[in-house]
Amino acid sequence: MFDAASSPGQNRRPLPPAQSPADGVPGPRTPTSTQERPGPRTAPDRPAGQRDAFFDNAKYLAIALVAMGHSWEPLKGDSRVLEAAYTVVYSFHMPAFIIISGFFSRSFDMRPDRLKRLITGVAVPYVLFETAYPLFKNLVTGSHEDITLLDPWYLTWFLVALFVWRLTTPVWKLLRRPLPVALGIAMLATVSPGIGDDLDLQRVLQFLPYFVLGLCMKPEHFQLVRRRWVRIASVPVFALALAIGWWAVPRMTTAWFYHRDAAQELGAPWWYGPVMTLAMMGCSLVLTACFYSWVPRRSTWFTALGAGTLYGYLLHGFLVKFADYRGWFDHAWLHRPLGEILVTLLAATAVTVLCTRPVQRVFRFAMEPRMQWAFKQDAAELARGRQRQQRGREREREREMEHEKVGA
Repeated sequence: MFDAASSPGQNRRPLPPAQSPADGVPGPRTPTSTQERPGPRTAPDRPAGQRDAFFDNAKYLAIALVAMGHSWEPLKGDSRVLEAAYTVVYSFHMPAFIIISGFFSRSFDMRPDRLKRLITGVAVPYVLFETAYPLFKNLVTGSHEDITLLDPWYLTWFLVALFVWRLTTPVWKLLRRPLPVALGIAMLATVSPGIGDDLDLQRVLQFLPYFVLGLCMKPEHFQLVRRRWVRIASVPVFALALAIGWWAVPRMTTAWFYHRDAAQELGAPWWYGPVMTLAMMGCSLVLTACFYSWVPRRSTWFTALGAGTLYGYLLHGFLVKFADYRGWFDHAWLHRPLGEILVTLLAATAVTVLCTRPVQRVFRFAMEPRMQWAFKQDAAELARGRQRQQRGREREREREMEHEKVGA
């Protein structure tokens, strides 16, 4: 996601992500038509509904970068190299994640079953974790943090943003030129400090163009960045980005990459906002394309973890915060190169474990609650369910007839 920071008075820290069910649906699935199968190596006979390995891989790698970036936050002040890497990662890891979220929101409409998934997969987790994080801080530190649903705490801002973006998807699909409109809204947000911190609307609006871009993309667009020459070119591009990041460390505040403040709040003239919006979006898209070019297209050991990125995103924050509250990041040896490498590996390992199926089973009640008791039964959905059952019975009868023929 991601840069997710809490609001003033809540130790705001950047944090994105995320995630599979965070996308508001169970996860990316391969389009059924041949024209919509992303990637030249997509198997032509892949069953409809099967997940596409490329997108699951991209989501897992993006969420791993999120966790690593959060682990660098307390350490980067003592290392110019680490802060340069932090700047580069924060310039593209959330855009990469948000674009995929937008891409798989193209079919969203106001159908009751999709609205239910939006509520149970995004709104309910927001309420639960927006409550859990302050309670966790109070328990560990003995403080008296207030609970509020209007001021996203730490990394829960992404759930608010995803809920708003997805809910407005039918509007963006209706517009003739949705991307320029979304970009204009983001530019206006950067010159509007009066927006305030409620629901982290600055982030919702400033990251909006990436979601709308995902809505506008087609599978063939992902094929363009998965070519060999793009992968080769991405190496010097990332090297140049790191060099520019190293140069910019003493000259530019990383707060620009969090997209949570107007230009005036960052001590810059108002016109910096629109200029920085365009410049940073250009840089973010270039680095995102380079990132996508290196994402494996085939199934790997971490492909299945792409379905659990919401779990990794929301749960790893407790580990980072616990280490911060306990002062573990204050140990001097962690601020040396070997210590920074160790922290990075631990963060990547932790978020990987949190994306696994056992963790998903334990926390599914909070991430993907069924909540049948809360909703009316939709007649159309019931009819679709009966049709699915009927088709299942027919297939079972066909299999039984085949067995009888073989036996005969």
